[in-house]
Amino acid sequence: MNDPTTPVLGGCLPKQIRRALPVCLILLLLALCLSTAGPMGAFSVAVSYHASLASGRFPKKIWQTWKVDPLDFEERDLTTARTWISKNPEHRYEVLTDQNDLYYVETHFGPAGFNRPDIVHMYRSLTAKIIKADLLRYLVMYVEGGVYTDIDVEALKPLDRFIPSRYKEKDIDMVIGVEIDQPEFRNHSILGAKCQSFCQWTFMCMPRLRVMMRLINNILKWLNDVAREQGVSISEIQLDFDGVISGTGPSAFTKAILADMAKRTGEDVSWDCFHNMGESKLVGGILVLTVEAFAAGQGHSDSGNHNAKTALVKHHYHASGWPSSHPRYMHPVHGEVERCNWDANCVREWDANKAAFDALTPEEQASQIALKEATNANAEVVVPPEAQLLIP
Repeated sequence: MNDPTTPVLGGCLPKQIRRALPVCLILLLLALCLSTAGPMGAFSVAVSYHASLASGRFPKKIWQTWKVDPLDFEERDLTTARTWISKNPEHRYEVLTDQNDLYYVETHFGPAGFNRPDIVHMYRSLTAKIIKADLLRYLVMYVEGGVYTDIDVEALKPLDRFIPSRYKEKDIDMVIGVEIDQPEFRNHSILGAKCQSFCQWTFMCMPRLRVMMRLINNILKWLNDVAREQGVSISEIQLDFDGVISGTGPSAFTKAILADMAKRTGEDVSWDCFHNMGESKLVGGILVLTVEAFAAGQGHSDSGNHNAKTALVKHHYHASGWPSSHPRYMHPVHGEVERCNWDANCVREWDANKAAFDALTPEEQASQIALKEATNANAEVVVPPEAQLLIP
């Protein structure tokens, strides 16, 4: 029987070499990590990356981005953030802010990092805050992985519930959920581009995923194309709501993921694969959860409610004020079709009203617009309490 204290190499190596071997291995690992990253921040990320690959487990990190540091959070943001920390005490929690986000991007994508000066230049040039917020989440998830979640999203369940027990974590490198599942509107002139999408206000992934870099590269190309079409610099581009959604938001996210799934599986992967899902699906290493997981309570897409066993987060939307800077299409008489919240009868009525308006003469259209504006003005008149006493 072998002596369990016998050296692995049977004592064949000289004692001095055997003593130095652990140090040599550590130095080798250090050299490997330094070859992929320069500064100490990037070095620690490289170590974490190799550890994630070796363990086959997602990095235990929770990421959020916001205007200010957590020490300066408003009570509502602090309350929501605490749900992630309290339910996942073994995870590291970090917030990138408007003060340190550029340093993060320069550190990891500058010459000492991935050496992508085009990414650094684009991020420096952007002034549209929602575009920067979308891009930053993808950059962070590419570099470090873990979980990204918007500042106004509450954790309902611990992160270990993100992966149903029937799956093995080592077989998964990304976890996403359905947000909008209304493909019957895919031919609608306004709703078509937004009717089928995965949620990007919360998702989990391993670091260095190809799909994240493909998405980042798609965004850079799109932004350069927009600037060229508008004849302005990146800092001066103007985007409406649909432009944001399709350029960096859920539609862009979904398009990149579907393309990556197709590449991973060698098969055509369309939204039909995820329509009316009754349970989660694993496609080419990407786990897709049902709409109830991340997007419950929307009132559409059969999204259920937040009391469901499978509901993992609750989106409060209090930080979703960006449409005020990037407005939706607003019909001068009939308003936004999005107000229908994907109700088929409401959308049909809106479409019919718009078609009827388009058939009017310019004079008749102007008359309807004037009437609408007058009605809105009267509705906004507020009678002070002291004046109400004089009204018979």
